[in-house]
Amino acid sequence: MGTMKQIWAKVRRLWQRIARTVTAFCKRKDIEVSIRRYGIDALGAMAQGLFCSLLIGTIIDTVGTQAGIPFLSTIGGYAKDMSGPAMAAAIGYALHCPPLVLFSLIAVGSAANGLGGAGGPLAVLVIAILAAETGKAVSKETKVDILVTPLVTIAVGVALSAWWAPAIGTAASSLGQVIMWATELQPFLMGIVVSVLVGVALTLPISSAAICAALSLTGLAGGAAVAGCCAQMVGFAVMSFRENRWGGLVSQGLGTSMLQMGNIVRNPRIWIPPTVASAITGPIATCLFRLEMNGPPVSSGMGTCGLVGQIGVYSGWVADVASGAKAAITTLDWTGLVLVCFVLPAILCWLMGGLLRRWGWIKENDLKLS
Repeated sequence: MGTMKQIWAKVRRLWQRIARTVTAFCKRKDIEVSIRRYGIDALGAMAQGLFCSLLIGTIIDTVGTQAGIPFLSTIGGYAKDMSGPAMAAAIGYALHCPPLVLFSLIAVGSAANGLGGAGGPLAVLVIAILAAETGKAVSKETKVDILVTPLVTIAVGVALSAWWAPAIGTAASSLGQVIMWATELQPFLMGIVVSVLVGVALTLPISSAAICAALSLTGLAGGAAVAGCCAQMVGFAVMSFRENRWGGLVSQGLGTSMLQMGNIVRNPRIWIPPTVASAITGPIATCLFRLEMNGPPVSSGMGTCGLVGQIGVYSGWVADVASGAKAAITTLDWTGLVLVCFVLPAILCWLMGGLLRRWGWIKENDLKLS
């Protein structure tokens, strides 16, 4: 018995020594495993990287296409192609990566986003974090740091991309299958389900636009998707105006509600008003106004981002009129588009947000963008 106690005591002391060594090493390398570092800092930075590549590129591309300026479409295409590297670099910046690690993450982001499909942004988030922390661990630990650090960072990131990214993409696409199933329901229920799910996907670190494109989500289902995305973007923009003023109104209302993901992790209750609003505007779009997305399917998942969703609906109207499927663009069409995409989300979220602030569920600066 005495011998066993001595053995366990030695094991315990060894474990404590190892734990102290690992803790000291992580502190020296600025490796902090926490919800704040990964769920708030890294996620928030990734949203900014996505905005500065895919979303702004889509806006420029759409303007170029509608205005007949091919050069703008070319610029937009280049920006969209860099979404993976931009997100990974933004994550590396948030994790305080040294230069060699930060620059190496560009290749990692390209691999993770390319292999992740509809779940590209989520794949980039997970894999870039692991690659970044591994790179930080080996950084400046050898005399040939300029070779070792990029090699380890890229090798780990690309290997994980080949191993995990397709599965992450499949998981994200399964959300698309749920959306496709929802389109087979009656318009009222379908309007609620599709609007809520696509709206939530738009705010989460997955690509709602890619999911809609992969599923060819058009027609009434596309209209419900537009409604849900607008509820999230316009809703957060109006609801957080007190904290973020005009800059926040534009960046969220015409950019992306994903900028609020860090705040949602910190206080999930702030997500209630936009989600409830999407459940209301979805069936209004499908049942009352018969709002359809007959433009490019990718527009169904863009909401008010650069007004791409609204331009998609309008281009569908124009195409339907030209083909004879629609007699004319009516006042009811415009009224439905404006109410569903702008007026109702703004009013609903402003009212619900004020109520939650009064209840203490949303506190001052809970919606403030960093």
